[in-house]
Amino acid sequence: MIGSDKAIEREIRKLHSVQLGGVFVATEGRQALAERCIADCRMVRNGERSTKLVFDMNGHGLAMYHSYQDFRDLVDQADIIHADGGFLITASKKLCAEPIKERSATTDMIHDLAAACSKAGLSFYLLGGTREVNSACVLELERLYPELKIVGARDGYFTPSEQDAVIDAIASTKPDVVWVGMGKPREQAFAVAARDRLGCGWIITCGGCYNYITGAYPRAPQWMQNNNLEWLHRVVTNPRALLWRYLWTTPYALWLAFRHSSKATRNV
Repeated sequence: MIGSDKAIEREIRKLHSVQLGGVFVATEGRQALAERCIADCRMVRNGERSTKLVFDMNGHGLAMYHSYQDFRDLVDQADIIHADGGFLITASKKLCAEPIKERSATTDMIHDLAAACSKAGLSFYLLGGTREVNSACVLELERLYPELKIVGARDGYFTPSEQDAVIDAIASTKPDVVWVGMGKPREQAFAVAARDRLGCGWIITCGGCYNYITGAYPRAPQWMQNNNLEWLHRVVTNPRALLWRYLWTTPYALWLAFRHSSKATRNV
């Protein structure tokens, strides 16, 4: 046992969520999300809670949510949705019952959780990316957080027929947090399929996060991050892959935010 059940239960901080673009997005910042992760993982270790699905939301995700029913059904199964996209922060100040405190980009959250899990004695499994990027990400996280337990990792290139074996292999390592970086909607589909079989605290989606950890993709300058303009930096640095996506999703996501937001709230 890791502490008493009552003590751990007190650590479970309820996260407020607001309805933005038809999706309930957590309003708390990165520190509160990290604290919730640790508490959830400890409760799962004690057999008091089930695995939580934690999905990121940004303009691309919001556009997909309203365009593809299959993706919408997957997202609706998340326990926690956090604001990976900066425009959600600005929109929440105008459209929701309370503002989202800050952007929780997965490229930052993976560091938050690595630091917190290192101190708490909890472990990571990294799924996704190419074999080279995945291996390089593991090495970089081990360098930055020498006390972090990374119990396993593998690339995201496997066939649907291999998925059960991949899930079993991950489960055998007994991780606390499983990162899934395979892009939307594949990572959400995998998380939903694996939820009841991994026995971990969190399964958290992270897109191309590993590429940023390794430096394969550059982060935007801090002033652009602070002003919710990292999407523009990504377009400029990788126009072939991202230009059309942002030209389509950005205006559509803004319209969806105005059309489908409300003053509704809930706790998770």
